[in-house]
Amino acid sequence: MEATLEVVTRDGRGKNEANRLRASGKIPGVVYGARKDGQTPRAVSVAVDPKALLRILHSDSGANTLINLKVDGSESRVMIKEYQLDPVSHALLHADFYQLAMDKAITVTVPIQVKGEARGVKLQGGIVDFVSRQIEIETLPTDIPEHIEVDVTELMLGQSIRVRDLPENPKWKTVTEGDTMIVHVVALRVEEPAAATTEVAAPAAGAAAEPEVIKKGKTEEKEEEDKGKKEKK
Repeated sequence: MEATLEVVTRDGRGKNEANRLRASGKIPGVVYGARKDGQTPRAVSVAVDPKALLRILHSDSGANTLINLKVDGSESRVMIKEYQLDPVSHALLHADFYQLAMDKAITVTVPIQVKGEARGVKLQGGIVDFVSRQIEIETLPTDIPEHIEVDVTELMLGQSIRVRDLPENPKWKTVTEGDTMIVHVVALRVEEPAAATTEVAAPAAGAAAEPEVIKKGKTEEKEEEDKGKKEKK
């Protein structure tokens, strides 16, 4: 997926300037130039509309969206490098972008999407354990998939799909270790409540014993009273 985002350059830096920018409805950001051999990428400070950026982050491709960034009349292809959210309000606080060389492969993290109902669930009473929900792949910027689909229909109890089991795709190759577990079908565990029953029963027995002690004490007192009456006679 591709999107367009307009930003403007900013001169001020520092915490106070960032707070003033946020108060005006914008957030600070940095655009890093495309990396070239032997050269440090040039960085440009910009002001970003957080609402427009959130729409991109909440899209199907999320942070992997290819963005046509417009900066003071010039345009470039970028992706979101990282962004910062307020821990309480989850409002956007800062965003970094990096320019892309469209003919060079990049490494991105892509979500896994499970398809189908496993036979081991329908026929054997197992459950699907979704272990790895995303993997890293290497691909050209224009070939980044929104997700990678994994079909679990034929999985029986004890069977799994690992990264190495994914079908080859001419547009991307996996970077994540091949033995990494993606999904498998496991038996449903049922815990026995025996320990809990024993713990509950113990206090009940103790509670029943207490009246017996009290009752025994009263009997002894009565015997002593009767004995005293006989002695007086």
